[in-house]
Amino acid sequence: MAVDTADGAESALALLAHTRPDLVLLDIQMPHVDGLALLRQLRADPATAGLLVVAFTAYAMKGDRERLLAAGCDGYLSKPIEVATFAEQVRSLLVP
Repeated sequence: MAVDTADGAESALALLAHTRPDLVLLDIQMPHVDGLALLRQLRADPATAGLLVVAFTAYAMKGDRERLLAAGCDGYLSKPIEVATFAEQVRSLLVP
């Protein structure tokens, strides 16, 4: 897998202005702009509306997964990750 990183919403938007990843792992608790606000921006822009966006978050309480999916995320991965299985979890979210 090739991985690009962004340290917040602004840098993510700048990166997405010139690259189209197969999948976006979206941290819900980012500095300055939360992940759901960024998700709303992505979904509102025709250029990024169709991106596969997966919530990647420490929110793991009952109902959090459903709330994030209802907000427009295409998938959900909770932290902490299992290092041995993380790559396979990500691969399983990719559309063939």
